[in-house]
Amino acid sequence: MKKALIVWGGWDGHEPEQVAGIFAEILREAQFEIEVSDTLEAFADKEKLLGLDLIVPVWTMGEIAQELVNNVSAAVQNGTGLAGCHGGMCDSFRTNVDWQFMTGGQWVAHPGNDGVQYTVEICQGSSPLTAGIKDFEVTSEQYYLHIDPAVEVLATTRFPVVQGPHATNKAVDMPVVWTKRWGHGRVYYNSLGHHADIVELLPVKELMRRGLLWAAEGKTEAAANLEQTAGAGYSGMADSQF
Repeated sequence: MKKALIVWGGWDGHEPEQVAGIFAEILREAQFEIEVSDTLEAFADKEKLLGLDLIVPVWTMGEIAQELVNNVSAAVQNGTGLAGCHGGMCDSFRTNVDWQFMTGGQWVAHPGNDGVQYTVEICQGSSPLTAGIKDFEVTSEQYYLHIDPAVEVLATTRFPVVQGPHATNKAVDMPVVWTKRWGHGRVYYNSLGHHADIVELLPVKELMRRGLLWAAEGKTEAAANLEQTAGAGYSGMADSQF
């Protein structure tokens, strides 16, 4: 059985416990062995993380010790998948740039706040993760993010929909769903999911199901590649470690 760790907490407004429950259900149906934790200390055992197939963060606006980020990063670099949604993954730790580098983006605004109606446009043909899923409307927060240009974008939304200081710029297509690599690990993100009912929407839940399973499949692929890059690791800017 594949093994997954789901860690939830942080700001209660994102209903982290309920969202974690949805992800746990998806993974149990896929025959995963699941551990669900409500403490960031679940990231303290580096060797345990290295043995996982998937890590799912559901934690918003928190503070985290650098050592814990280093442990997650090391696991993902060695093939453990990382997958999550909304602020639970890309607004987890606003002061930790290593986390943001690994996940591929960071939330900066949601113009109009909750209740904005907008279109999610699927990038057809870009990935089997979106096959058969059509564009859809959602009423929720529309996430404006700062994005790693290395990500593979699988879905977008058009800004601006509501007025704000951003609206005087040209219209832009903001990534909603993306994948990227971190070392040998697969990373998947979906900006939808302000509340559990949004995650439960059929296209959103299906996108998340596919993304979770895709990220977890990277361990097998990584096994062969690791032999060619033994000892390779991340050496970032020293000032990101304070």
